[in-house]
Amino acid sequence: MTPVLDRIDSVTLSSVTLPLPTGISDAKVLTGRQRPMTEIAFLFAEITTEAGLEGVGFSYSKRAGGPAQFAHAREVAPDLIGEDPSDIGRLWTKLVWAGASVGRSGAATQALAAIDVALWDLKAKRAGLPLAKLLGAHRDSVRCYNTSGGFLHEPIEQVLDNATRTLASGVGGIKIKVGQPDSAEDLRRVRAVREHIGGAPLMVDANQQWDRPTAMRVGRALEEFDLVWIEEPLDAYDAEGHAALARSLDTAIASGEMLTSVAEHAELIRHDAVDILQPDAPRIGGITQFLKLAALAEHRNLQLAPHFAMEIHVHLAAAYPSEPWVEHFDWLHPLFPERLEIRDGRMHLSDRPGLGVTLSEQAREWTVDKVTLDKPR
Repeated sequence: MTPVLDRIDSVTLSSVTLPLPTGISDAKVLTGRQRPMTEIAFLFAEITTEAGLEGVGFSYSKRAGGPAQFAHAREVAPDLIGEDPSDIGRLWTKLVWAGASVGRSGAATQALAAIDVALWDLKAKRAGLPLAKLLGAHRDSVRCYNTSGGFLHEPIEQVLDNATRTLASGVGGIKIKVGQPDSAEDLRRVRAVREHIGGAPLMVDANQQWDRPTAMRVGRALEEFDLVWIEEPLDAYDAEGHAALARSLDTAIASGEMLTSVAEHAELIRHDAVDILQPDAPRIGGITQFLKLAALAEHRNLQLAPHFAMEIHVHLAAAYPSEPWVEHFDWLHPLFPERLEIRDGRMHLSDRPGLGVTLSEQAREWTVDKVTLDKPR
């Protein structure tokens, strides 16, 4: 039998609330379905081993669900104590079955994601490699675009100023939010940004707020702006509607960020519903699940543009065979003292082992709940 190299000694789980400087609004707010977002709840997992190694991972929830993730992780994490941290796939399966009565998607697997990411971080640190290099990197940098400057709570003049600063900082593309009740206003904003940034890559995101006829009509009107993609034009689970758009429009259709399992993404792939898949590793259960999905996407020759969490996704995108995009958000900067290098339109891998991030003192000050699970002493 293969010898165990090390064993998990303890797991520390922390619920951290990140306040946002201002209330954030996309189309879901303007259509009355959600309130402006004022904070993000993070679940951090810190795993230590008997040999003194440590891995850190995180998942998150916007608006609701943070306490549920923390509670679920607290229930199942004791099953990790004494296990070999290298057996990541087996441990993911063990934990998902420990909580199987609440399902294998949603908050349950998002809770596992923080643990799974921490195990991959630990494994890469043991190897002395950045995570991307452990997985097998195809590149040392990835194309990146910014979303945080293009929300609908800001007037178009501010969005244009944001775009100027973003491109000057080295980010490669700009994404702005659309999906307002008045689609003519959406088109005016897109036209203003396109004229302002010239030929720089431009994407739009409707956050699931169009019905099928509106998405087709507005999608055709958007063709003139040479967009990289139209994101979430329809409900995230409407695979057939997305497929009809993908067949009818020249502009690429992108979706996937709101799905919470590999199986849900597989439906998009099966229906040829998207040109660009946008999975979120913390939402689908972590890196173990992301790698399964990436293999499916590669098999169907899909482009990849992971959602949010650039500190994780820069590694996963660098390991995807065809050239991907990574979403740039500066919202998470207070949580980590380290910074990713951004220049010439690309996000660059660091040479730090693992994810290359550590928790800041500010993150620890924002901790609202915490537990350490270990074996009896």
